[in-house]
Amino acid sequence: MNRIIVLLALAAGLALPATASRAAELIMFERAGCAWCARFNAEIGPIYGKTGESRAAPLRRVDLSGPLPADLAGIDPGPFTPTFVVVQEGREIGRIRGYPGDAFFFGLLNRILSNTGSEPEKS
Repeated sequence: MNRIIVLLALAAGLALPATASRAAELIMFERAGCAWCARFNAEIGPIYGKTGESRAAPLRRVDLSGPLPADLAGIDPGPFTPTFVVVQEGREIGRIRGYPGDAFFFGLLNRILSNTGSEPEKS
């Protein structure tokens, strides 16, 4: 009986990492020479890492002049840069095509993050 309990506990422990929810991630698809990417970098880039949105979905940049990382093979970056895609557990949750300016960016991102269960902390 004790052996069965130990085996069940071990099986449950091994299954937890596979079923645990990974945090969302904000992927920024960009290319060199993109004026809107440069504007995002000037307006949002310096502050994003200090925001609740960053804690809910850290920013990861992907340069489209190179190959897509293997873990993003199922995500279509689209034709426009920048394109921001919120990904959770390998699935696209939502995207922002282009950079709409700092006044709209966080509102659009918060709407997407509300679908992930990783809503930003209010500060």
